[in-house]
Order: sequence, then C-alpha cells, then structure tokens
Amino acid sequence: MALQIGGGGGGGGFRSLMRRKPVDSDRVRAEGQQLAKELNILELVAIGVGSTIGAGVYVLVGTVAREHAGPALAVSFLIAGIAAALSAFCYAELASRCPSAGSAYHYSYICIGEGVAWLIGWSLVLEYTLGGSAVARGISPNLALFFGGPDSLPWILARHQLPWFDVIVDPCAAALVLAVTALLCLGIKESSYVQAIVTIMNACVMLFVIIAGCYIGFQIGWEDYKVTDGYFPYGVNGVLAGSATVFFAYIGFDTVASTAEEVKNPQRDLPLGIGAALSICCFLYMMVAVVIVGIVPYFAMDPDTPISSAFAKHGMQWAMYVVTSGAVLALCSTLMGSLLPQPRILMTMARDGLLPSFFSDVNKHTQVPVKGTIAAGICAAALAFFMDVSQLAGMVSVGTLLSFTMVAVSILILRYVPPEEVVPLPSPRRESMGLSQEYDEEKGRDPLGDEICDTSQIKDLIMTEPMKDPLLEKKQHKGTMDEMKRRKIAAFSIGSVCLGVLVLTASASATWLPFLPLCIGCIVGGVLLIPGLVVLCCIDQDDGRHSFGHSGGFMCPFVPFLPVVCILINTYLLINLGGDAWLRVGIWLLIGVFIYIFYGRTRSSLVDVVYVPVAKADVRRSSSGFMS
Repeated sequence: MALQIGGGGGGGGFRSLMRRKPVDSDRVRAEGQQLAKELNILELVAIGVGSTIGAGVYVLVGTVAREHAGPALAVSFLIAGIAAALSAFCYAELASRCPSAGSAYHYSYICIGEGVAWLIGWSLVLEYTLGGSAVARGISPNLALFFGGPDSLPWILARHQLPWFDVIVDPCAAALVLAVTALLCLGIKESSYVQAIVTIMNACVMLFVIIAGCYIGFQIGWEDYKVTDGYFPYGVNGVLAGSATVFFAYIGFDTVASTAEEVKNPQRDLPLGIGAALSICCFLYMMVAVVIVGIVPYFAMDPDTPISSAFAKHGMQWAMYVVTSGAVLALCSTLMGSLLPQPRILMTMARDGLLPSFFSDVNKHTQVPVKGTIAAGICAAALAFFMDVSQLAGMVSVGTLLSFTMVAVSILILRYVPPEEVVPLPSPRRESMGLSQEYDEEKGRDPLGDEICDTSQIKDLIMTEPMKDPLLEKKQHKGTMDEMKRRKIAAFSIGSVCLGVLVLTASASATWLPFLPLCIGCIVGGVLLIPGLVVLCCIDQDDGRHSFGHSGGFMCPFVPFLPVVCILINTYLLINLGGDAWLRVGIWLLIGVFIYIFYGRTRSSLVDVVYVPVAKADVRRSSSGFMS
C-alpha cells in the first residue's frame, strides 16, 4: 500500500499567510473550551435586532431627510436595507456551513488564508471595543434628560473634567459597560434573555412613534408630503447619498453569526435569525421615516431631536420622554450587542494559536469565555471612562465593512475553488508512519496557495494495487487536469474581479482627479471587473461546494452576481470613509502585523501540521485505528 500525504505546515514567509484551516466546528474541543448550545431562533432575532437598532435612528432621520433624501427618506432606508441584505445572504450561508464563534475571521481563515483572517480578526477586536465604548458614552446624555437636563445626573454618575488635564471622564458609561460585562459572564442564555426584554421594549417605543405619528398624519392629511420641491428634492443622487449614510444603521446583524457555536440548530436557525432580524429592522426604519417626514416638512426637521420635536410641534411634548427612553433602551441593547461578540472572536483566535490561550478558556459552569469577556469589558470600560471616542466612529465602520467584503469574497471561493476539507494530523505521528522529510517538501499548490497533493495524489492517496486499464487511467488523468484548469481559471477570475472593484471604486471616488485620468481609471477597473464576472458566470461551480462544511443549510442565491455587488458596495463605502479613519486604522493594523509576525505566525495551530483529505483519513481510521 502506498500512502502519500501533503504537508500543511511551514511557519515562514508567504506560505504562512496563505495556509487555511479546516472546517473544525464539529471537532471535539479540549476540556474547558465547550460553549453551551442554548440559543434558538427567537433569541437570535432578539440579539440581531438589539445589536442593529441603535439610538442613531432617532437622529439619522432628521439629518438625512434635511441634507439628502427629503420626503424620499424611506426609499433611502429601503436601498440601504437591500445593500445590507447582500452581506446578510453571504453571512447566512457561511454561518450555516461553518458554525463557529469566529464569524468573519473564521470564514476568512477557512476560505482565504491566515494572513487575511488575522487582519479581519484584529480589526473586529478594534470595532467591538470602540463600538461598545462609543455607545456607552452616548447613554449618559440621554439618561440625564430624565433628571431635568444635560447636566442633571447624580454627581457620582455625572461627567467631570479632570483638573490639569483636558479629559472629561464619564463614570456612568464605564459603570454601564462593567454591568453589561457582568451580565455576559452569567451565561449566553441569561444575557440573551435580558437583551430580548430590552429589544422588545425598544421595538414598542418605535411602534408608538409609528402609531402616534400615523394618527397625527391622518389628522393633518399628510400635508408635509405635498411640499413644492416634490418627492425627490435632491434627485436620485440625494437618495443614494442618503442610503450610504443610513447603511450604517443596519450594521449589527453579524453579531448573530458570532454566536454560531451556541445555537442549537445552526443550519436552520442562523440563516432565519439573520434574515428575520434584518427584515424587522428595515420595516421599523422605513415606517418611522414614512411617519416623521409626513408630519414635519423635511426642511424644518430638528437635526438633533427630529422625532421628539416633531411630536412637540403637534402638542405632544410628553412624547419626548417616550422617545428618549427608546434611545436609552436602544443604546443599552446595542452596547450588549457590541460586547457580546468580542470575547468570542478572541476565543477563536486563541484556539488557533494566534493569541495567548488565556482567551480560549471557557468557564465550566457558565460555559462562556469569562476571562476574555472580563478583559474585553475592562478595556471598553476604560475607554468609555477616559475618552470621547465618538470621533473614532469611522474606525468602527472600517472593521465592519472589511469583514463584510471578506465574507463576500469567501462565498466566491467556496463556490468556485473550495479548499480541500481536511483533518489535521499532528506532526509527531508523521514519524510513526515512516514519512520522510524530503517528501514533505514535494507539494503541489492549488490556485489560492493551499498546499495539496500533486495530480497523482488527487486521483488517489491510498492505492492497494496499480491501475490495470490504461484507457481508464488516461480518462481519469484528463478529468483531473480539466478540473485543475477550471480551478485556476476561476481563481484568476475572482482575483480579477476583486482588483477591478478596487480600481473602479477608487477611481470613481477620486473626484479631485482631472476628468481624463478619472475616466481611464474607471475603464481599467471595468475591464478587470466585467470579464472576470462573465467568466465566473460561464464556468461551472465546483462540485465540492455541496459537501463543504455542513451541508443542507442556506445557499446564497444569484452567485456570482450577489457577492460581486456586495464587494462593490462595501469597497466603495470603505474608500469613502475618509483619510483620518484609514490613518488610525492603519496604525492599529500595523500593530497587529507586528503581533502576528513575532507571536501568532510561529504559534499558529497550523505550524508543523500534516493534512490528510477527510475521505482518506476515514479509510485509515477504519482500517488501522490510527487517528482518534
């Protein structure tokens, strides 16, 4: 019997950046790494809606209506909801196929490579830390309104300026972060139950705004839709600009994917939870927009308190307290949604060896990563106490849009060039199998850089006797070569699409360029993008997509069109976030690069690991009992 195994180790150079891990969500975890499977679809919807609907919607309707959309504000919310749904479709398939707590980091590690996965995970750590701190800082001003005004909080919770320092501390924000951290340490069931209650209360406030606003609207005949400027006072471009602004009101549904390991039936519940949460948010946003622009002229809206001032104009000053309570509830729910995923991202990265094992410990009683939750909570509380991080909001958006983009790219890779699904074989067992070191270096590579067996290995790793029929052997060899050629073409096309999107969006956004260079850049981007998309439409998708990971779950529709449009939208938004945000994120990512080079690269669980395709591992397992 001839046994040939392709190596997957190697810790140096470009090879380490491209190594990809297997779909390991069903692999038995070491003791102390088991998360409790407690969540069902209703709790997932509550987590998704609570993480998505923040207090921003109570402000966005005024700003976007005044400056961009006018009475067509609801159309802007609809377009933004459709754009967010493109990413949600991609998340739904990957979450059901690869149900892991790592979310976009985990998917990127499986489909793209360790280098990209590290950057995604590192940017998500920044996103959730800053996001939680910014949300906590926004709660105290709203809470103060119940005590009579902006500076009316009790002394122990009120903001204070430190002597001799230009720093305003916020004890209320820090206390809320620590309280939510303590709640998350109790268990996923308990924290999701509390978040469900808060989310329901927030939804009731939004329903009050809709119902009371409709009553006023019918009383006055929706007269503010009859403005002289028409339904689209700023034109189609204004509506699109408004949709780009309100798109960020939909960010948060990816929190559902981060709880994948704690879902009882992930193949069914994760896609439904993501889809239902996004649909509910879109409906509530659109209805609030329809009502508010119908009872107050868009040009007369208060940009800071558009909803409460709209009710006050019609004699309902008391509604300010209802709207303010909705804003506080929304902020508290969003705070929970920001602090929930981060310890799970850290836990998954620690499992993979890229971070210290401290973060991978799971409490035996509560079955949540308590150490990681406490560490993340302390960092977020410190930021919320000492810093006004609202000016760093662009950094949060960078992390989110990067993860959205990589998830869409992962869908293309999964469909056209899925990685070989493998079982890790620890390196000490190589010696017991009598494998020479010299052979480990004779490896083929697939188009995306994975180390795989050569053509003869692809046909069969374990051969009990040589092939007898030369015609059959020739036919199999031809079929293998055709498949390898298809994979190379598909990989090249995916790369062409991604590069074309980058060039096209960068050129279209560089309005400061002269007209001719701008047109040339757009043409070059189109030449790279369109042919690559056409080729992907014409060639067959890989048969391995049906068996990759957990089969039988949700399948993203309209591939490759939907992921490509998702990549295009997210890349355009990324490029237009501004230079300051990118400069700050660049510094953070540079720190991450050094941590990876000097720590994660050499301690990765994929260092010195030999991979054996699953089917062949099963043969050896049954025949020799070698693998446990």
